[in-house]
Amino acid sequence: MKAFQIRPPRDAPISWYLTDALEKMKQHGAIYLTPFSHRLAEEIDNPEYQRLRCRVNYHALRFKPHIMKLSNMIVNKLRSEGHFMAIHLRFEMDMLAFAGCFDIFTPQEQNILKQYRKEHFAEKELVYSARRAIGKCPLTPEEVGLILRAMGFDNTTRIYLAAGDLFGGDRFMKPFRSLFPRLENHSTVGPAEKFEAKGLVGSAVDYMVCLLSDIFMPTYDGPSNFANNLMGHRLYYRFRTTVRPDRKALAPIFIDQENGRTNEFEERVRAVMYGTEFGGPHRRIHPESFYTNTWPECFCQTTGQDPAHKCPPENVLEVLGGQLGEASESVRLSNWTSTVQEDE
Repeated sequence: MKAFQIRPPRDAPISWYLTDALEKMKQHGAIYLTPFSHRLAEEIDNPEYQRLRCRVNYHALRFKPHIMKLSNMIVNKLRSEGHFMAIHLRFEMDMLAFAGCFDIFTPQEQNILKQYRKEHFAEKELVYSARRAIGKCPLTPEEVGLILRAMGFDNTTRIYLAAGDLFGGDRFMKPFRSLFPRLENHSTVGPAEKFEAKGLVGSAVDYMVCLLSDIFMPTYDGPSNFANNLMGHRLYYRFRTTVRPDRKALAPIFIDQENGRTNEFEERVRAVMYGTEFGGPHRRIHPESFYTNTWPECFCQTTGQDPAHKCPPENVLEVLGGQLGEASESVRLSNWTSTVQEDE
């Protein structure tokens, strides 16, 4: 069956899907919605539709078996040496160009970023110092390392990096690597045989490893669907620990440090970071996305009066373990499941 392609309007209401989209589906048997990002309104009055979103996103949608199998293999290898943290290091050309954060780069690199922005984004005058002061720039690798050190993580911390090609070369990674030398990615910890995990496959593997990590840290959650969806997914799976830097509150601290005002630097960073939710339940306040925070609509009640509100009989970790297990009958998750349950 060949799906009929239609273009949904941005933030379309439910009524559009129940009229226009449904009519096309009846006519053609199947429809293909593209683009799909942000094509359904964030806030919907009917809570059952919001719960349906979570059933689709966190239960119905699955990666292909080989991706699940590979992700499970990597997680098991990482867990064999204890706890690990996953960091989505969003310091790539597209995001830096989008944010308009150019001044820390060489003139040649700035020209590359400006040209990329001109070709891919709407024209807009952006002042780096102003953007930086309000937390609109992605954290540099060094800033990420300084945050973690201030929070008490030491150089024995094992970190899985989910990242594309970092812009600016290795000079931006050296300070981070000097603080946290135990770095891994899907290439270094993958199977011994030739491993190709480029493009979407690599991103899918990174997503699953980040989902299953003991701690997840996004470094830029602005328009990043990867980080936003992961935070929502981890929240849904028993409020798994997420370290979410408040870039706006941290910006003046880093600016002071760069200008030589380093007094009580780590204390100030800790004060900001310990004021965040760490992946715990909190009310969604605009502009926070529903995909980042599905609480309370998608969370069941253990003693709900309405049967529709009661928790399903299966444990969410068991559900996730079952999905991984289906990727390969030879892969057993009993050790991983017991480890996660003991950790929590």
